[in-house]
Amino acid sequence: MSDAERNKINMGITTIEALAKAADYSLLNTLNRDPDATSTGEDYTLRPVFSGHYVPVKPTPIANPIYVSHSRSLFRELGLDDKLAQTDAFRHLFSGELSHVPSPMETFGWATGYALSIYGTEYIEQCPFKTGNGYGDGRAISVFEGILNNQRWEMQLKGGGTTPYCRGADGRAVLRSSVREFLAQEFMHALGVPSTRSLSLFVSQSESVDRPWYTDGSHSDNPDIMVSNPVAITTRVASSFLRVGQLELFARRARSQTSPDAIRELEMIVNHAIAREYSEQIDINATTSHKVLALAVAFRERLTSLITQWMRVGFCQGNFNSDNCAVGGFTLDFGPFGFCERFEPYFQPWTGGGRHFSFFNQPLAAEKNFESFCSALMPLIHSDSDSIEKLGQIQDDFSTIMHEKLSSMWASKLGLDNLDSDLLQDLFKLMMETHVDFTIFFRQLSHIPNDISTLAQSFYTSPEEDLLAQWRDWLSHWRRQIDSSACLDDLSKRMKQVNPKYTWREWLVVPAYKQAEQQEFGLIHELQAVLADPYGEQSQDVEHKYYQLRPLSLFDVGGVTHYSCSS
Repeated sequence: MSDAERNKINMGITTIEALAKAADYSLLNTLNRDPDATSTGEDYTLRPVFSGHYVPVKPTPIANPIYVSHSRSLFRELGLDDKLAQTDAFRHLFSGELSHVPSPMETFGWATGYALSIYGTEYIEQCPFKTGNGYGDGRAISVFEGILNNQRWEMQLKGGGTTPYCRGADGRAVLRSSVREFLAQEFMHALGVPSTRSLSLFVSQSESVDRPWYTDGSHSDNPDIMVSNPVAITTRVASSFLRVGQLELFARRARSQTSPDAIRELEMIVNHAIAREYSEQIDINATTSHKVLALAVAFRERLTSLITQWMRVGFCQGNFNSDNCAVGGFTLDFGPFGFCERFEPYFQPWTGGGRHFSFFNQPLAAEKNFESFCSALMPLIHSDSDSIEKLGQIQDDFSTIMHEKLSSMWASKLGLDNLDSDLLQDLFKLMMETHVDFTIFFRQLSHIPNDISTLAQSFYTSPEEDLLAQWRDWLSHWRRQIDSSACLDDLSKRMKQVNPKYTWREWLVVPAYKQAEQQEFGLIHELQAVLADPYGEQSQDVEHKYYQLRPLSLFDVGGVTHYSCSS
């Protein structure tokens, strides 16, 4: 980067007053406020929300906050100067204190309601009122929406206190889960996977909450101890935080006619979703039927691409309900997520998730969410039989498009122009029998090896001779599949662009949040730097520490290989 480029970056927004000038609250200005909301935003007690798209809520600041880190990469994209992160005004705002923000920023935030569908089945049982009117942002509060560097962004505090949707919880996020989400969002972006982003992370020096967790080295599925955790707030940033579940909420109300404004509010939020996420693809002035069909096609394209990218990098969301599925087609909600280390098709880091949200079942989970999405659009075209038929076909084509994209992705990871399905299935079988590290294997394969020794670096066990012979046969078969006209150096470079060298390894993240509890943040900053360049070779020291198999002693350890909650 040249000095001129650095100087240009350093001339970004340096004050909250300058940030405030970028404020533009399209959600507040175009959607309906809950008519039962308070005028002050002091609305912290669980209650049913019957209508409206949002509830104004003032965040509850964490006590005695201190700076942990911020994303320099995102700051550059937003046009913010890194110095801003160290100012008192920035610390106050992004640790939940909005009382003195400059105009035209609002002195309150907002929370939104949504419905819940699990694997395509509608639920209301978990709602404390058994009506579905209690689902929504229980501890996530948006505090800013505006135009920065010619793009619209929304900023949301995770752990910002209770809202009417809190369902009896305390509205806080602990430092452990906040560190994970802060690091993971930026890592996903560096991998090239669409995701919410991380602005900043602050932790309280005096406020803590108790959460169930695991004793060190525990092999229990469920937490076996209560732990006092420092509370923290991480600010996540996205083009919007609209979820499939939000559209479902208003569609359900429209179908059941529980609110006279339900169908109008459904149309309003669909139009808002188009304006926020698909304005370059869909004409907002088109007919309702045209917009509905165009939105379904556009979202299908993004969702199938997103799941393909998740599979490519070994990511498992863990709990992919419709309320965790962003209408914008990017990764949302880093709760019980994980990255597959030892290859297992049904890898699932969340003990409550079951196989239906496991690694290789994510395409089907996405299809179920897409069905819920299409169902939510249906009331808007209920009298147009031709559009209903077309929407049904769009929905039916999801699995075909998903399969095509996955096939292309696996071919690219193998360095092939066209996928050989038998070759891939034979590989998966060998990877499971040998206990192979997913990321290290594909990175080693990207070196275009002639013998199995290069791949053996990814093996957790030493195979018997008959299994080694199968590996040698597979490698020979694969080598024959490679385009003979291709330059192997060029092919290796292309493969390394889709097969990252560095991945998220929970056992290397745990020490970072444990040290952070002692207000030592150096390891968080180190992980930020490493995870910011997952495809690069980096230094020998980084390789020695981070390009490693998980120690056998850390398999099946609670809080490392699995967890029952995200807190």
